[in-house]
Amino acid sequence: MSPLPNALPFWLSFCLPVIAVTGMIFGGWTVLLVAPSAWFLFTLLDALTGHNTANPDPQTPDDQLTWYRAVTLIWLPVQFTLLCTMLWFVPRAAHLGTAEAIGLFFGMGVISGTIGINYAHELMHQKSRLERGLADLLLATVLYSHFRSEHLRVHHIHVGTPRDPVTARYNEGFHRFFPRVLCQSPHSAWKAEAAMLARKGLPPLHRSNPFWRYAIMQGAMLALAFTLGGWMGLCLFLLQAFTAIWQLELTNYIEHYGLTRRHLGEGKYEHVLPRHSWNADFRATNWLLINLQRHSDHHYKPDRRFPLLQTYGPDEAPLLPFGYPLMTMAAMVPPVWKRVMNRRVKAWRKQFYPDITDWHAYNKGLNPVAG
Repeated sequence: MSPLPNALPFWLSFCLPVIAVTGMIFGGWTVLLVAPSAWFLFTLLDALTGHNTANPDPQTPDDQLTWYRAVTLIWLPVQFTLLCTMLWFVPRAAHLGTAEAIGLFFGMGVISGTIGINYAHELMHQKSRLERGLADLLLATVLYSHFRSEHLRVHHIHVGTPRDPVTARYNEGFHRFFPRVLCQSPHSAWKAEAAMLARKGLPPLHRSNPFWRYAIMQGAMLALAFTLGGWMGLCLFLLQAFTAIWQLELTNYIEHYGLTRRHLGEGKYEHVLPRHSWNADFRATNWLLINLQRHSDHHYKPDRRFPLLQTYGPDEAPLLPFGYPLMTMAAMVPPVWKRVMNRRVKAWRKQFYPDITDWHAYNKGLNPVAG
């Protein structure tokens, strides 16, 4: 095992709020800088910095991870301050037109989706009440609080099966996947929480159902947006929330596209293994996304903190040809995505499940969406 890398590169995400503030101050073309910085700049950095296949010692104690954990702990006040400042400033700024305001809040959505929800994802997996509370607050800023329930109680349990809404089916384009997930995920999250309450002998609307907390926090964010920016601020807030959700679901789409766990009969599936997630070991985008691209290990060991996540070779987990930023751009163009990924899914099937010869019939038997 290699020693832990320096924590400093994982703080690169804090450059994005600075770029957003620059757009607010100067307006014009600068309002569009956030998205290219997150997408294209880190793709370029991937090309320059290459791959990182080193694995840290997974037994590293928490007291050696202080500066890594601080990245996620400090992010909420930074994002919240930036969002509130934009909601107050942009509707009142004489030098910013409507198009510039839209560009700024689209960029804010890229920040809160690419970074904020990703950090919330890291925090919600921890045992600390503080960290889970920060996750809830971050998700409330994008009106996607149910993601915590859906992710922990549905996705991690049913990933790679028809029971998981956010496992993208083979040959399912993103523009079909996205509305399906927007409809199915809240429902599956609610059912999971209701089922947990039922096991305790409690009704679905019991006060301990986290959906009460989700509703209060999201309502508070809507009220705050209106208070700070009026109707224009509220509309811009909704734009950034939608953009953030779109960014999240683009990531969800590529992480498990076409990958399925073996059905063992009677509704049972094999255990989740590294082979059931697409992996990427590109150094720069793993800095930006705090090792989210080491996704195979995250599903294999969900409570492992991000600096300790392991990467795998092609004999254990399927590898994406590029980092998440470039892959999500490809996903927006389904013919390009399928040209790049369908042959890789077929190769994965031959590698890990050579005994299944008719995948079309196999998947159709489990789920009519699959191909």
